[in-house]
Amino acid sequence: MKRLTLFTNGPGKYMASAEMIRVEVVYARPDVQRLVTLDVPAGTTMTEAVGRSGLLQEFPEIDLASAPMGIFSKPESSPATRVLLAGDRVELYRPLVMDPKEARKARAAKARAKRAQAAR
Repeated sequence: MKRLTLFTNGPGKYMASAEMIRVEVVYARPDVQRLVTLDVPAGTTMTEAVGRSGLLQEFPEIDLASAPMGIFSKPESSPATRVLLAGDRVELYRPLVMDPKEARKARAAKARAKRAQAAR
């Protein structure tokens, strides 16, 4: 996993005496994963952290307005207003390509067919 550490309040944004907290923003596709560590001002929301992470530029398929997000595997219903705490890990979730139960059934059927073919 590629790891980046950024020390910024965002492009062109500088705050003189704001308390900074360290958070992580992660996104994964089957072929690539990214974890970005950021120092952001206290009071930063999940969506602001994602915007500052650079992941939107690297992965243009992410729609920030509708992308499901969570913190440490716990889905968050309102990421635009959820204020981050020091050490939080913001996770951007992708939609499932196939229901996990259906995927398991398909694998089992394929294995059954392969065993039946080998038994002939």
